[in-house]
Amino acid sequence: MAHPQNKYADFETLRERAIALRRAGLSLRQIRDELQVHNKETLQRLVTGEPPPEWTKRPTAKDDLRDRARELRRQGWTYNEIQAELGCSKSSVSLWVRDLPHPEPRCTPEEQRARMNAGLARLRAEQDRVREETKRQAAESIGELSDRAAEELFMAGVALYWAEGQKSKPYQRRESVIFINSDPGVIQVYLAWLDLLDVRRERLRFRVMIHESADVATAERYWADLVDIDAAALQPTTLKKHTPKTVRKNVGDAYRGCLVVRVLQGAELYCRIEGWWGRIVAQTQTRLG
Repeated sequence: MAHPQNKYADFETLRERAIALRRAGLSLRQIRDELQVHNKETLQRLVTGEPPPEWTKRPTAKDDLRDRARELRRQGWTYNEIQAELGCSKSSVSLWVRDLPHPEPRCTPEEQRARMNAGLARLRAEQDRVREETKRQAAESIGELSDRAAEELFMAGVALYWAEGQKSKPYQRRESVIFINSDPGVIQVYLAWLDLLDVRRERLRFRVMIHESADVATAERYWADLVDIDAAALQPTTLKKHTPKTVRKNVGDAYRGCLVVRVLQGAELYCRIEGWWGRIVAQTQTRLG
């Protein structure tokens, strides 16, 4: 068993060698390999008080960004403003300046609300511009289809949707493509029209609407077979509730309720439909005039 004094002497000898290597410009990893000391804590003790060589220090590329971020924070900039100015992540900004005091607001609550409302107004104006541009492009495309059958289906589909589909109102903007009908033939023509527009079937969701006193299960199977999906893939059925005053006239085996067809992410398609319909109406008015 080695005497503790010998262990101390061995450590001091090892430390002298480690310091010499450190001053010669070696990194901790190189000293570790040279002295075969693989215990991290022991290795740190061997070079305690000796600064690392310059070449091992991390690059200072972000130091300038950090200093600039702190300067901007002291001027009262928000995290979002600093992020936009420096082009770095918000998490980096937080890490660099979180020890600094929170800046005083540079505007009153009323001014903040005004700025927020102005920002929302700009956003809505841009959304309106994009909508109008989509409608304009759709309107200009009318008449460009060369295939007669495709053109007829296209025109029929636009008219069919505008007659039976959900439409956006000035007082309630709903730019969704949702179509509801109880006629299986109408549903098939509508789906063929969506195929013509290259709307993938994966984007479609189907739901049955029917009176609660009807044969719901049979109706669900019927509509699922019509659109060629498994009945389990239908969204939850909407049941029309009955009251004591309800008088249901649509009875019999032929009653299957309505099918609701929704196109996911349909806002752009809706704007195109509105643009197409607007052009059809304008052309009709021109001919009649």
